[in-house]
Amino acid sequence: MSERGLTVRLRQSSPIALDAEISCARGELLALVGPSGSGKTTLLKAIAGLLRVRSGLINCGDETWLDTDRAIHVSPQQRRVGVVFQQYALFPHLSALANVMEALHDVPAAERRARGLGWLERLHLRGLEHRKPAQLSGGQQQRVALARALARGPRVLLLDEPFSAVDRMTRLKLYEEVADLRRDLAMPVVMVTHDLDEALLLADRMSILSDGVILQSGLPFEVMTRPESPRVAGLLGHRNIFRAGVLEHLPQRGATVIEWRGHRLRARLQSQFAVGRQVTWTIPRSHVVLVGRGTAGESGQENAVDGVVAQLVRLGENASIVVHVGGSDRPPVFLSVPMHVVRGHDIAPGAQVALRFLPEAIHLMPGDRDPSRRAHVRAMQTDNI
Repeated sequence: MSERGLTVRLRQSSPIALDAEISCARGELLALVGPSGSGKTTLLKAIAGLLRVRSGLINCGDETWLDTDRAIHVSPQQRRVGVVFQQYALFPHLSALANVMEALHDVPAAERRARGLGWLERLHLRGLEHRKPAQLSGGQQQRVALARALARGPRVLLLDEPFSAVDRMTRLKLYEEVADLRRDLAMPVVMVTHDLDEALLLADRMSILSDGVILQSGLPFEVMTRPESPRVAGLLGHRNIFRAGVLEHLPQRGATVIEWRGHRLRARLQSQFAVGRQVTWTIPRSHVVLVGRGTAGESGQENAVDGVVAQLVRLGENASIVVHVGGSDRPPVFLSVPMHVVRGHDIAPGAQVALRFLPEAIHLMPGDRDPSRRAHVRAMQTDNI
């Protein structure tokens, strides 16, 4: 396969809307992340040739699998795509070995058994080749499905929520095995998932998909911590999404100063936003520090604000805290802290506390004046200054 890997451009308004462009290099794992109904599985089906789209281009290496302008539509069989589904899709009446051999029809009959056994052994299934799916655990069934997908020598591997049907411990083991396999497989791997932790653990790059549209692509940690819009931030589970105004840039200090609810907050330098501009900003709950009971003035710390605890929920050895800043009629601030901090400061609902926003974690985004985004911003109850 060419070093170019997989490139996909798809457009259509119906029956399922798509406006997506993705690329995945050889040996790279791209995670497609988005809510249910966002078009993730539709995109996989189009790559596999199981869904015809009205307008698009799909290249894999030196091969063109789809080019609607030139009336090219290569069949699924000719594309040699390996697909692993959420529910395994194994033949219940066949053994593990027979399931894998189903992918080897183009291999000489004398070689099929040895090839199938080789893949089962590589997926740690040695000795289980005669068992039928009902006699295998969920993790073992998923390994058989992966062995079958890889046995046919695919040019691209597509994983559709492959770990969601197994328990957490099995999932972690499968993560390790997929990571090991990827080191040896020189092919693009595209994985659909709704699990952000899964994407962070496994993916080289991540694309955020909503309503059939790719909203942002990049390194997983970069996308998670630096969303390009409030819409992406909301899809990524950010709860602290607010409006502010840009006051000044201080390049010598690597800082941008914003005004939020009467407070001057220092953020990392983001000079692409003009002074005077209205922006949206976000900060992970893990980067909101509980300074303690009392007032921000007593703490004397930069980026400290006063608030009142509205809710405190213990989650194991951590606590999820909701704090009202500037009144209960405005969207609250969310933070997560260890329980020993809660106990040490005697934090409880109704307590007045001081919070500090860590400057390096304050991320600015364009203010949402685009009518197409307003409904989403209202749904998140993003506030004005």
